[in-house]
Amino acid sequence: MNIKISTLKSQLKHSSQFDTEIMSFISSIENKLSTKLSFAELSDYDCDLKLIFIQTGGSEGLFLNHFDELQEPYYLLTNGSNNSLAASLEIITYLRQKGKRGEILHGSADYIASRIKHLATIAQTVKKLKSTRLGVIGAPSDWLIASVPNYSDVKRALGVTLVDIPITEVEHLAKTIDVSNISGKNYPKYDGKELNKANAITAALRKIVNKYNLDGLTIRCFDLLTSVKSTGCLALAELNRDGITATCEGDIAAMLSMHIIKLLTNQSSFQANPSRIDVENNTVVFAHCTIPLDMVSQYKFDTHFESGIGVAIKGEVKTGKATLFRLSSDLAHYYIDQDDILNNLSDGNLCRTQLVIKPQKPVTDILKAPCGNHHIIAYGNHTEIIKELMGILVKQY
Repeated sequence: MNIKISTLKSQLKHSSQFDTEIMSFISSIENKLSTKLSFAELSDYDCDLKLIFIQTGGSEGLFLNHFDELQEPYYLLTNGSNNSLAASLEIITYLRQKGKRGEILHGSADYIASRIKHLATIAQTVKKLKSTRLGVIGAPSDWLIASVPNYSDVKRALGVTLVDIPITEVEHLAKTIDVSNISGKNYPKYDGKELNKANAITAALRKIVNKYNLDGLTIRCFDLLTSVKSTGCLALAELNRDGITATCEGDIAAMLSMHIIKLLTNQSSFQANPSRIDVENNTVVFAHCTIPLDMVSQYKFDTHFESGIGVAIKGEVKTGKATLFRLSSDLAHYYIDQDDILNNLSDGNLCRTQLVIKPQKPVTDILKAPCGNHHIIAYGNHTEIIKELMGILVKQY
């Protein structure tokens, strides 16, 4: 992390121990972070996170005098000595009155270091989003009538560039790529011809990623059922495992949701349909025919549920804490909740990877005010950091 600090203090005479106390405070935070903090000019924002160190009372006027040099959000660091906390409270109240975002970092070294890491991750994610390129291969599936955001809105709100790519490029590559020599893949036993077709789609998508310099993609995968006589399930499972965000059915909102989780947590996530909702027990069954291979402890191959052909993934997911997230296509709303993954299912009437989750929120929220069909499921509880990031992005938009 590249963390920079700029300081503000009054011109009053301070004790002989002032500088020693300041450096001791900074050192205690650096020790918890295991990284050095750099002192910089107020206007220097070439970093992952910028802190304004309010060192004394009477700094309020100085803050206003230098306001034009500072950038939102405003993170005020204070050690609590020399009335620094009082000054920070006055400043942050002023900022809130002006509709500006900010926060006071005050407390133990452990707490401050934890918040710095948290805020730096958010700042890095915002920065990465601005350079992100995501491919839309084909067009969103015809049934995704509520999942297609305006491209210019995506650019303004998230900074993400969406790139339209004809699905015919993938189809042509998948039909002409020679995959007979592909080796080193420790697959479960399955029909060799079907695996060759699935591997061809994987290789085709990798070429598309390189050609268009993509960080991720979504594909109108059902078209492949007729043109290539196979599915993209295995391809998406491998791409996600390898750090390339990949969603199916051309669901752009799901792709954006998944990519946000990837940048924030550096882990893969599962795009799935809510298949059944049990209101009395407050549980939801989620299912889909692809899941990132690094999310499953074990898996086997099966046919694609809707078509009965190709290669789908039936994976076993870990039970325990998870996060459920879905960004709406208007980019102003989202669904998020902390959940418990209870168990896996093996129902022949559902997509192949199936899991039961128990949300903290009432499941009726999904029935009454959904943000779309596909939801994104990630291991662990990431609700707070996603909420903070979305607060920033919605504010920017």
